Amino acid sequence: PEPQRCAASARVVVSPTRRGDSTSFLAELSQIDCEGRVVPPLTARLYGESHDLARGDELAIVAQLAPVQLFQNRDLPDPKPGSARRRATASGMMLSADRVARGSSLSAAIDAARSHARAAIERSFVPAAAPLARALVLGESDLAPEDDQAFRESGLSHLLAVSGTHLVFAVAALVSALSALLVRVECIACRMDAGRIAAALGVPIALGYADFAGGSGSAWRAAWVLSAAYLVRALGRHGRAERALGLSLIVGVCVDPLLPFDVSFLLSAAATVGLIVLGRPFTRLTARVGNRALRFVAGSVATTLSAMIPCASLLALMSPEQTLAGIAANTLAAPIGEAVALPLCLLHPVVSGVAGLERGIALVGSGALLWVRAVAHLGASAKWATFAVPAPTEWHFAVLAAAALGAWLRRPRWASLSLGALLLVLVEGAAIRAGHPKGLLRISMLDVGQGDALLVDLPDGTLMLVDGGGTVGSPVDPGARVIAPVLRARRRDRVDIVVLSHPHPDHFGGLSAALERVNVGEFWDSGQGEREGAGPAYRALLTSLRARGTRVIRPAELCGRPRVFGAAGVSVLAPCPSFVPGRDANDNSIVLALELGQRRALLLGDAEQEEERELVQHWGHALRSDFLKLGHHGSRTSSSAAFLDVVSPTHVGISCGLRNRFGHPHPETLRALRERGLHSLRTDRHGAGFWLTGGTSVRVAVSEPSTD
Repeated sequence: PEPQRCAASARVVVSPTRRGDSTSFLAELSQIDCEGRVVPPLTARLYGESHDLARGDELAIVAQLAPVQLFQNRDLPDPKPGSARRRATASGMMLSADRVARGSSLSAAIDAARSHARAAIERSFVPAAAPLARALVLGESDLAPEDDQAFRESGLSHLLAVSGTHLVFAVAALVSALSALLVRVECIACRMDAGRIAAALGVPIALGYADFAGGSGSAWRAAWVLSAAYLVRALGRHGRAERALGLSLIVGVCVDPLLPFDVSFLLSAAATVGLIVLGRPFTRLTARVGNRALRFVAGSVATTLSAMIPCASLLALMSPEQTLAGIAANTLAAPIGEAVALPLCLLHPVVSGVAGLERGIALVGSGALLWVRAVAHLGASAKWATFAVPAPTEWHFAVLAAAALGAWLRRPRWASLSLGALLLVLVEGAAIRAGHPKGLLRISMLDVGQGDALLVDLPDGTLMLVDGGGTVGSPVDPGARVIAPVLRARRRDRVDIVVLSHPHPDHFGGLSAALERVNVGEFWDSGQGEREGAGPAYRALLTSLRARGTRVIRPAELCGRPRVFGAAGVSVLAPCPSFVPGRDANDNSIVLALELGQRRALLLGDAEQEEERELVQHWGHALRSDFLKLGHHGSRTSSSAAFLDVVSPTHVGISCGLRNRFGHPHPETLRALRERGLHSLRTDRHGAGFWLTGGTSVRVAVSEPSTD
């Protein structure tokens, strides 16, 4: 249902994190009363301004709760496994929270230490460096947007993540210090191996530090690797890095079967494999460099390449662009980040009781972090070194895995690698063909939550985007989160026609981000937003498109002039010849009719009953269509009985959000659809819906089959 005010008992089960002035934590809720309706116990992600919370704390809360929003789109990875790993069924903002009891477990003590470290960092680090230090020590992502983008685009995000490298550095240094201390204790050194004792202590230290540092997938993977290595050492045996890595992966997946859906875990594992497999031959090559300074630089580059090469395909999942500047950026930033910033940031909370020492370490640590930040911005600005990469599919990964396995098991290696390269070309060709269907009319109703966004593939390869979604007040941009990734997955770098049905934020809010990296041919717009004012975001969208040379076309040029794309026709049925001044923008929506052979589709934007009546009066039974995208998300002010009877569709599409507060689609509309035996494609229930025809037969599919 829509968000509801709920009172509940809450128990904190995951370490709280800070972002800005808000605390975020996972809680098990019980005794839940949502406006008089009793809800079964569930796990929720809560946000609020509560401080110094810890695992095990019992709270009495009042919160605005709603189901977690997942965007189900077939062109994109399934979000359910990752969401299941995060465990939250619902999320919401806390309106009030009273602590009933404090946690008293070891986990609560670790969270208290996290709070202490956070307070010390905020108190003494330079303001611009404090978020970087918190990311490094606590795994909290609270960077300014421009800094976050710079670290991602420069390939330096790993320097601020609590990565395996950081954990190994910190724990190994502490275990070495313990070993050096124990060997100086005569009664211990004379009777046993101090190194084995320190190694045995290293196991709980590694696991405890992973928990303290936020418990990311990469931190736990490194903790299990270290634990395996230290356990072998404690037993008096000599371990091998390959076996320790393999054991850590097995243990990690046994402890958390959904761990492979944590991207940080996959990146950490891939980088470690690269350092083990590629690091040795690269090191032998750099050892031949005669000059000591050049040998150091070459070694740094070799280490960076060893870690980056196996991660390339995973990074391609996350970003449409890669940069060669990352090699130089890592060479410049990694030594300062790993050898200066990291140890100082870890030492800082330990000395926080000594004011002068605390302040001195914070100043030097801030300087090191700001150096890393400056390198990140410099690397991100090197656009000349940036190149686009396609989004890999499951078949790309299968081919890469097979080629790597073949190269490892059989010689000559070049044969397996060459065959793998050929298969990658064939797989990429298949992905391009799937994203550019020819001779077909395909309407993809994307799941963007409470809003509209449809991609229309026309028979000659032309691509239309009708609306771009958007939710007022939401930090989630459907253009960046859904539409741009779908375009990338379909290998589309151009949208020939963008249609904005009407100037409301749930239709244009995602267009700026969606169109940022693609060329746009034409922009069809009713003109009402520019004439009557639709806000700064709408004005900025138009200004940006015009600056890029996109032609803006109004209904006067479109009405009565059907466009032909191959064997398909596209007609604008309303508002003709122009929008009606002073009328609500919904009833001035651009209405599109698309036709191929014997099949026809009608897209209504947010047209309500007033515009529906005008369509019936003007077009009558010419409105007959096989597919109807309902107006206004299936509200009761649209989809009148008379209109449905005239259109007489077989399938209807309803674009609405799981968390919408408007009650869309309305029960009256759903009842009218059931009475006529119409098949509904609902984005809130089924995810993205697809209607495809070659002119005779029709194929319909959804991302998530209904369980109704």
